[in-house]
Amino acid sequence: MRLDGGNDIDRAKKLRFTFDGRSHEGYSGDTLASALLAGGQRLFGRSFKYHRPRGVFTDGAHEPNALATIGRGSAQTPNVRATVQEIYQGLEARSQNRWPSLAHDVMALDDLFAPFLGAGFYYKTFMWPLAAWEKLYEPLIRRAAGLGALSGRAERAPHEKAWAFCDLLIIGAGPAGLVAALQAARAGADVILAEEKPLLGGQLRGEDEVIDGAPAVAWIARIEAQLQQMDNVRIMRRTTVTGVYDQGTYAALERTALHLAAPDEAPRETFWRIVARRALVCAGAHERPIAFAGNDVPGVMLAGAVRGYRHRYGVACGKRVAIFCNNDDAHRTARDLAAAGVDVAAVIDSRPDARISGDFPVFAGGLVQRTYGRKGLRAILVRHGGQTLRIEADCLAVSGGWNPALHLSCHLGAKPLWNPAIAAFVPLPGAVPGLDVAGASSGVFTTKGAIKSGAYRARLMLESLGLKSPRFTPPRADDSPPNLMPLWQVPGHGRAWLDLQNDVCVKDVELAARENYASGEHVKRYTTLGMAPDQGKTGAVTAMAVLADATGRDVAQVGVTTYRPPYSPVTIAAMGSDGLGHRFAPERLSPADAVCRNMGAPMAETGLWYRPLYFTRPGESHWRQSCDREVNMVRAKVGACDVSTLGKIEVFGKDAAQYLDFIYANRISNLAVGRMRYGLMLREDGFVMDDGTCARLGRRHFLLTTTTGAAEDVLSHLEFVHQCLRPELDVMILPVTDQWAQYAFAGPLALELVNMIVEGNVIKEKIPFMSWLPVMVSGTRARLFRVSFSGELGFELAVPAAMGESLFRVAVALAEGLGGGAYGLEAMNVLRLEKGFLTHAEMDGRTSADD
Repeated sequence: MRLDGGNDIDRAKKLRFTFDGRSHEGYSGDTLASALLAGGQRLFGRSFKYHRPRGVFTDGAHEPNALATIGRGSAQTPNVRATVQEIYQGLEARSQNRWPSLAHDVMALDDLFAPFLGAGFYYKTFMWPLAAWEKLYEPLIRRAAGLGALSGRAERAPHEKAWAFCDLLIIGAGPAGLVAALQAARAGADVILAEEKPLLGGQLRGEDEVIDGAPAVAWIARIEAQLQQMDNVRIMRRTTVTGVYDQGTYAALERTALHLAAPDEAPRETFWRIVARRALVCAGAHERPIAFAGNDVPGVMLAGAVRGYRHRYGVACGKRVAIFCNNDDAHRTARDLAAAGVDVAAVIDSRPDARISGDFPVFAGGLVQRTYGRKGLRAILVRHGGQTLRIEADCLAVSGGWNPALHLSCHLGAKPLWNPAIAAFVPLPGAVPGLDVAGASSGVFTTKGAIKSGAYRARLMLESLGLKSPRFTPPRADDSPPNLMPLWQVPGHGRAWLDLQNDVCVKDVELAARENYASGEHVKRYTTLGMAPDQGKTGAVTAMAVLADATGRDVAQVGVTTYRPPYSPVTIAAMGSDGLGHRFAPERLSPADAVCRNMGAPMAETGLWYRPLYFTRPGESHWRQSCDREVNMVRAKVGACDVSTLGKIEVFGKDAAQYLDFIYANRISNLAVGRMRYGLMLREDGFVMDDGTCARLGRRHFLLTTTTGAAEDVLSHLEFVHQCLRPELDVMILPVTDQWAQYAFAGPLALELVNMIVEGNVIKEKIPFMSWLPVMVSGTRARLFRVSFSGELGFELAVPAAMGESLFRVAVALAEGLGGGAYGLEAMNVLRLEKGFLTHAEMDGRTSADD
């Protein structure tokens, strides 16, 4: 099924791969879908509910049908879109959701029971008898649920997370995005251009168009070459922006090494957090289908996709192709296929006044009534002028118009607007602060219009950034509008499908409407419409139009369901990045960890930290002996304890004192500089969250300590209060737990031990209880706090973490010279309890301030 040409493939590089155990061949640049189509493969998978045969439907990331499992073992990844997965030497792909084979699926028997499995079937059926739910219904449903299967093994392939910052993030590298990027770069802006496909150009690469008298691909290459020479432009290929969040933050998934046979140490995927001052969505549009009986048969595809496979990969999607449409854009498919030597069986245009000429039959005002075939299209039945005729075809290219890819503009809650001129929803202006939309994403469906739109929107954004946009002269390009006349469904007998993966058809939506589910959100949940991996990108708007007809409203009144992140599927491994094993729950070691272990101390995990329980000495055979000795040692002489694991958080700002009054149950704002105070944090229900100390280091500078186990929770609480409850306060929060090593010296000889370590002589009267002093240790600035949780004279010395190990070793040796030594967690808890303080383990969510 290969044709001449192919803008995206390299015919000099042949690659071999397998699909369901059979060997296939393709070229570098092919996707799994294009390579299999080139080899004549028509059946790609099975639908979720009825296990009906499914073939390729699109040529992009919005593919609902052609899902495959890639790889084996721990690297096995299910539900990979064949239209996105690039082939490489040795790629192993398998069809899914079928047994025992793709061609012969026993579960296809479900289709015989389709009359009993309509919308709301689960809600109506599994309510009785009540006892059968756990023992019968739920196990059966769980066994049947899902599409592809996970391996059950831990994912070992590396993934990565990364951050990026820019002035202007351009999402999509079609004609609008390319021009916008060039204009912004020339103005001096720092630009990120994110494109989900491997090559730039967007839909232009799948067209036979001319720009400025040259092929469109040549114009794309010229713009790309200019961008690559600019230091202020980062081009991110294979990168899909998946979500829009507050304050100009965008999530993006880069398929870093999923196209490589031997990625070495490269991460499979990289999950990006991009912070952009401005963003421009140039993501194009999604072609939508027309609902008619049998429109789910393998071989029924979107017209733009059929054209795209011809130009991108040099692939004919059928030997004899028919086109069914309601707009001029689909006529390009007929002309381009005919020019490539493909037999065009007919063009069926639902518009009575449609005009198209070519060496093929044209049926203006015609409708496709139904299809013939199950595992592959064989023929279509056409109604035209009161007559019906059967036309033999193995591919039917369908186009019902285009829906702008406006999802990102709705991620903060906005709803799009209906534009009757193009019979599609368009973005609500200003829906996301700092984000604009250009090109087909804004409803501009011509090449010239997209180019002008990209340049204009880029100019507005540059002006908002204080930059001057260079002069732009648009190139000569096609400016023919699609001239669409809406057609959502063809009435007739048989099931007309809306959601191809979840097996939702027109009658399901109509049934939901009859049962008073008039809201699109209700219909979505009642029928599972739009819940498949394509998230309704192909059929949801058509379904809303069907709902509008069923309820006597227009499409604008029905609207669309809520668009939420992610825009396209993101693997958990990518979002979790390198969170494997100890990287998921890292072992945090204090600076003195090696010293404690060398002294034979058993270590206990406290939060994520490891702390010494006790220090055994010769003659001690039981932990209680060591603990008792350490307690008596602190009471009689002096002990040194590693408290570096306590949470340490610095709070700055002119409103820091007011903020801390809000955080703590007790007052902090009247604390003098140089003094400390015990602080109690309560949850919103009044129970204790954590306790610790607060030291005032300066007029606008405070240091908070927390218990070891609650440091992360307290930090999250501080950030929540700052961002959500008191955002008007001028405060900065900085966690510094890892920056400081801290050691407690307790006992009658504690001050003597301190003076053996710090420079100068610390006088007890100069550092009263609950105060602190800046001191020097070996020429390094340090902080000395007078605080005690043991009931004895006590100090805590904080030094930079780098000198923590050597300081503890010296401190223990000096303490032993005074008749003391090191003490661990067990003795520390005994000392605290004897004093009357709660340990963190006792703060179990039921502890009150009175306790």
